[in-house]
Amino acid sequence: MTENELSRHIVDAALEVHRVLGGPGLLEHIYDEALATELTQRGFKVQRQVPVPVHYKGVVLTMPLRLDLLVNDLVIVESKAVSKLIPAFIALTISYLYFSNKRLALLINFGQSPLRQGIRRVVNRLADS
Repeated sequence: MTENELSRHIVDAALEVHRVLGGPGLLEHIYDEALATELTQRGFKVQRQVPVPVHYKGVVLTMPLRLDLLVNDLVIVESKAVSKLIPAFIALTISYLYFSNKRLALLINFGQSPLRQGIRRVVNRLADS
């Protein structure tokens, strides 16, 4: 399954989580856990709080980045539960892609309604297919 195909399944699962939990109003970690559960129940491999080392001039820094979710070792999911996404969230997601050497991340803002308006694809060398 490609990153693009997988991302469609992740978005569908996120929409289900948002619907079942009643939309915005909960903390980010609740949506993370619910999304991980939904994706696992659908047969996907989900890792939570995945450490990603940061290299600086040949030295691995002591504090890694932490991915909210990594699905099937392909797609990063960065969750938020805020009223509005800001550019810093997109910049952080780009950093996750760069340091993890992944090609696609979904920035999902569960604090937004409708949820579809709070989903951003962030790409790193990914051809749309």
